[in-house]
Amino acid sequence: MELLERFAAGDPEAFEALFRGYQKEVYAWIVRIVRDHGIAEDLTVETFWRIYRSRARFDAAGNFRAWARRISTNVALDYLRHSRRETELPEDLPSANAGDPAVRREARERIKEAFQELPAKYRLVATLALIEEQPYNDIAEAAGISAALVKVRVFRAVRMLRKKLNSLGVEANAK
Repeated sequence: MELLERFAAGDPEAFEALFRGYQKEVYAWIVRIVRDHGIAEDLTVETFWRIYRSRARFDAAGNFRAWARRISTNVALDYLRHSRRETELPEDLPSANAGDPAVRREARERIKEAFQELPAKYRLVATLALIEEQPYNDIAEAAGISAALVKVRVFRAVRMLRKKLNSLGVEANAK
């Protein structure tokens, strides 16, 4: 508790200790969202810059980990809103056309295109829920929304993806 009180009071050594203790965790969370290690490094720095600037608003009796995750989620979401960059999808994504590599590659490209066109708030929850398989409660806490809203956004994201994939000629069947 003393470390958090010192941090909230503006002690640079306390901030440095928190930075060292949480840097890897914040970075890993951001990588899950933006799917790019280089961008995640930059966004981790931005996250800690925002944490430092907001230190006076931090409640020393609060949960620093949850607060840092919320800020890092907001930083990543800001990035997604202002970037039309492709979201990297895992190579082992299931495909109905598993036989032909050319068909698989084309389907992957169309899936990436559809994913890229999702609004940022839907891309955030879809990435964390569908690709990273994070629990809805963790996503909700980090995004500052309810678990029910996470479920709604995942549902809507899937519906938007299906619609877009169908328009691109990729059959998007429910399993």
